[in-house]
Amino acid sequence: MRVIAGTARSLPLKTPEGLDTRPTTDRIKETLFNILQPDLPGSVFMDLFSGSGAIGIEALSRGARKAYFVENSARAISCIQQNLAFTKLQDRGIVLKQDVCSALAGIGDRQQEEAADIIFMDPPYGKGHEKMVLAALLEMPYVTDKTIIIVEAPLKADFSWLEECGFCLTREKCYKTNKHVFIKRNDKEGGTM
Repeated sequence: MRVIAGTARSLPLKTPEGLDTRPTTDRIKETLFNILQPDLPGSVFMDLFSGSGAIGIEALSRGARKAYFVENSARAISCIQQNLAFTKLQDRGIVLKQDVCSALAGIGDRQQEEAADIIFMDPPYGKGHEKMVLAALLEMPYVTDKTIIIVEAPLKADFSWLEECGFCLTREKCYKTNKHVFIKRNDKEGGTM
């Protein structure tokens, strides 16, 4: 696994040992970042369920101003920190070792009303984390109707429930065994003033 483009291009990244993480392949990562590239320069990026940190590091390498890495595993946190140091991007990376939903509230305190531009999450498959995290994100002041949220999910995962949770599907990019689901906050519920 390596950084594909930007200031840390071609640098190899470590991955945590064991079966707890599922690294996004370089090919899928390249497709994702080709889609996101226009929105990356100067952005605030969040990499939830970070694993090795490869997605957030790719975002920093391609011009994101700041990236949050949220991960609960001590082994993965060590890997993220080593990868940030090796790519010389640690000054723009904020690593949080905690449960994602707890971290989101803490990020709100750090953000000081600065909007998150892109939020990426690759939660464990089949455990319902997406709904829980989106419910938490709906409450965060830094998630606006312009924030791009991407969920990496199994190919057959159903997202028909998004609208009832206050979000809408804007794009879906399918691969052989998984997909990226692009989501935005649906602020129709906000009513009129």
